[in-house]
Amino acid sequence: MDYVTQIIDPPPSRTQLLLDGVRALRKPKFDGAPVLPKERLVRSAVGLSAAGIAAYGRACGFRREQGVPLSYPHVLAFPLHLMLLTRPSFPYPASGMVHLANRIRQHQRLHEGQALRLEVYAERWVAHPKGQALSIATRAYSAGTLAWESDSLYLRRDVKDPIGEPWGDALPLQEHGLLRTQRWVLPADLGRRFAKVSGDFNPIHTSVIGAKLFGFRRAIAHGMWTLGRALAAQQPPGGLDQAEAHCDFKLPIFLPGQVALWQHPVTGPRREFEVRNFAGDKPHMRGLFVWNESHT
Repeated sequence: MDYVTQIIDPPPSRTQLLLDGVRALRKPKFDGAPVLPKERLVRSAVGLSAAGIAAYGRACGFRREQGVPLSYPHVLAFPLHLMLLTRPSFPYPASGMVHLANRIRQHQRLHEGQALRLEVYAERWVAHPKGQALSIATRAYSAGTLAWESDSLYLRRDVKDPIGEPWGDALPLQEHGLLRTQRWVLPADLGRRFAKVSGDFNPIHTSVIGAKLFGFRRAIAHGMWTLGRALAAQQPPGGLDQAEAHCDFKLPIFLPGQVALWQHPVTGPRREFEVRNFAGDKPHMRGLFVWNESHT
């Protein structure tokens, strides 16, 4: 697909993103198959600031000695995700799009003060059993080399006859041998606190009233907070060179609340895990975290 590159400089303000989201609450119905947006949104030099990394670390539980969190570049690119989903070229309203899964790959060590070129574009449609899914690609380059990338899967529920390849990338997990290793108590304002560092002010996360408007009885935690918190609990000190994190989001986590990290016994630089309720019978997120430990 030929994309039209658009340089986003300066980045949109929080107010502008909120206004664009309101305008995109309604979109005209279309006939036929949905068409992928053709824009490739680019920020040419986004700094990995020490202050931004520290704020993200406090929100998710990362420690400074762990280096740049594997999931941190996602929050830098998220405003571009919002811009893409609220563009007139995107066929569905942005509200109600459900974040289903994320796949992250880091190819080289990231450092405070480093500048990344971020590119975001709609990669492909995916036919999901619950509706039409869309994969949004994020690519981060350092000095012309791909340093970090992710693919985020979003779902529009109840779309009949979805197009694209069938969804078949769900993570497997061996249930036998899982152990509860940590308990996390989540405050009622967690969604508002994470919104300030992630830029995701979706009302389902920040407001009881907003959450009820979209069918939730209370505000729910951000899926990317859940991933960040799980990685913070497992990322080794010293920073990462090459690493991957895959996750599938499952049941929402209501705020306030408590959840637990369930893992297989640790064996080398590979973690298979789930975030579940404390009893262990309701999964909120399933994950796989793998890194190259030869340089950590």
